[in-house]
Amino acid sequence: MKAPFGRTAYIVVFLLAATYAVATLSGARGIPAVLARQKQIQRLEDRNAQLAREIERKRDHVRRLQNDASEQEREIRDRYKLVHPGDTVYITGQPDKK
Repeated sequence: MKAPFGRTAYIVVFLLAATYAVATLSGARGIPAVLARQKQIQRLEDRNAQLAREIERKRDHVRRLQNDASEQEREIRDRYKLVHPGDTVYITGQPDKK
């Protein structure tokens, strides 16, 4: 009589453990959450790499501006639309309609 009860108890315990495992793995903190976190990590790593490239590009630009006076002058002329006295400025394109 004890053998069938023991076997039944093991089966019930196994089924409860399997049910708990399935519920845990498919729940809010289970496998879908892990996959979502991995996708989020990948997106953030890609964004970090993109920002690192942008930072390096800007550092290179700053180095060029610090070391080259003609580069500084070109940047000032482009950004602030400044010209030297006596320079001739040609404006091309369509005039603004007001």
